[in-house]
Amino acid sequence: MSDRTETPATEIGRPGRTRRTRRRIIVPLALVAVIGGSGALAATRPWEHLASAPAHSPVGHETVEVRKGSLSSGIQVGGALAYDAPTAVVPSGSGTLTALPAVGTVVKPGATLYEVDGKPVVLLRGDRPMWRDLGPDTGDGPDVEQLERNLIDLGYANGLGLKADRKFTADTATAVKRWQKALGVQQTGTVTLGSVVMLPQQTARVQQLDAKLGSAVGSTAVMTVTGTDLVATVQPADNQTSRFKPDGRVTVKLADGSTVGGRIRSLIRGGTGGGNGNGPGGEGGGGPEKTTVTIALDSQQQPQQAGPSTVTVTVVGETAEDALIVPVTALIALDGGGYGVKVADGATTRLVQVRLGLVADAKAQITGDVRAGDRVVVPA
Repeated sequence: MSDRTETPATEIGRPGRTRRTRRRIIVPLALVAVIGGSGALAATRPWEHLASAPAHSPVGHETVEVRKGSLSSGIQVGGALAYDAPTAVVPSGSGTLTALPAVGTVVKPGATLYEVDGKPVVLLRGDRPMWRDLGPDTGDGPDVEQLERNLIDLGYANGLGLKADRKFTADTATAVKRWQKALGVQQTGTVTLGSVVMLPQQTARVQQLDAKLGSAVGSTAVMTVTGTDLVATVQPADNQTSRFKPDGRVTVKLADGSTVGGRIRSLIRGGTGGGNGNGPGGEGGGGPEKTTVTIALDSQQQPQQAGPSTVTVTVVGETAEDALIVPVTALIALDGGGYGVKVADGATTRLVQVRLGLVADAKAQITGDVRAGDRVVVPA
């Protein structure tokens, strides 16, 4: 009797009943998965509900072609072309300004930059301003060496055996007299304070005049000069400065649409409370200064034709070549993680899971069951 009583429990485990029971269990699980997936899709694209969506792409959608090409994660920052190394020219000595150059004048070392009391003030190259007369009774010093180097470079020491050695010798005085003769001034062999301006530029270009004829020479600037090369300057946002690496390569797009390569030469980080309005973009309000990046250009020909103007600087980042590229708006976040795209196939679409690569400039690199030329659905 007890064996027969257990028969109904044993009957539940018969093969036929097991298969039917499994079908009843699996189907609801599959539906749950579909509903879960469609819920994720609906959250990503609220206009779309897969449970009631027609087989074709619904209204409000359009398709774009999957493109094959290169994709770069570089950033673009607006900037300007400007002449390099603006420097204020502060005269030494005393007197009255009797001649000034025109803005844009280019002055080479050894030539007259301006006049004081009818006498030329000559541009020489050097990092150290003059602070004393230089003559036979002058003590040794780096300013003597700087003067001698200029006399040698200008050719006034030829045949003398003069060396830039910090000592004002008889040969130094002879070279000075030769130079003074060429200038048409009295040949004293002594360079008086105020007769020379030492500037670091190889060649100076007058950018602006800060004094007027007839003004007395004092401690204020007579003019501002620059080098003759153009550089690109940009002021990136704080979250962009890390992309500007020392000696890093960039591409500079000029106002006429042409491009020139460049190298990041310097990055001067801004501070707070130190703004004086003299740097690029400075407003002089005493507020935070912006970080300024200076870029040396590979070529001057095209930039010189463009002249000072606005530019767009691209910092090249990671690059993907021969990539399948779609707009980021074509990507669908999948419920289980990852991304997919809807590929249009005639009047129908199919959801294809893809692997995401480089993302830049509102475009994404994808790999998966997608080919170049396929069309994917994007919001209209």
